Amino acid sequence: MGSKVADLLYWKDTRTSGVVFTGLMVSLLCLLHFSIVSVTAHVALLLLCGTISLRVYRKVLQAVHRGDGANPFQAYLDVDLTLTREQMERLSQQIASRVVSMAIQLRHFFLVEDLVDSLKLALLFYILTFVGAVFNGLTLLILGVICLFTVPLLYRQHQAQMDQYVGLVNNQLSHIKAKIRAKIPGSGALASAAAAVSGAKAKAE
Repeated sequence: MGSKVADLLYWKDTRTSGVVFTGLMVSLLCLLHFSIVSVTAHVALLLLCGTISLRVYRKVLQAVHRGDGANPFQAYLDVDLTLTREQMERLSQQIASRVVSMAIQLRHFFLVEDLVDSLKLALLFYILTFVGAVFNGLTLLILGVICLFTVPLLYRQHQAQMDQYVGLVNNQLSHIKAKIRAKIPGSGALASAAAAVSGAKAKAE
């Protein structure tokens, strides 16, 4: 699944990526001007018109003795979509694991387990208030889709230069983070205590 998504984003198959990208953009642009109910109904109606037309066309060919009248979508109808008990259990475990991981992260940030991380999240939400005043959610989603289908390809083509700039930015952020931690009372002691605890656990193991 992940490899298929990567192939789409890296435009391995230009035709498939183009169809997916165009479909997403057209759908999102329609949602900018029409309600989601109207867009969903029109897309479903268009899809049904296409499938019904193909089905009727096969029946017409059968009537004039130029075909067997078989359902053109029979191969898809024959696909087994049921899940075995093992697959259900594995899927449930994956979902539960992700939910628990998300809950732990939320607890970490909102219950201020690490003051610097919570401050960074607060700064992010503060910036988003200004972004939300300029763009709505659909506009950001459209920009996100455009970035998904362009940034990975640009990164692959200019990986060396981008890695250099990203390294410089990470170094600057690390220096800023270190300065902030140094100015927060007790942060150094907490870090030392955490290091001591982890070291003790490693020795015990």
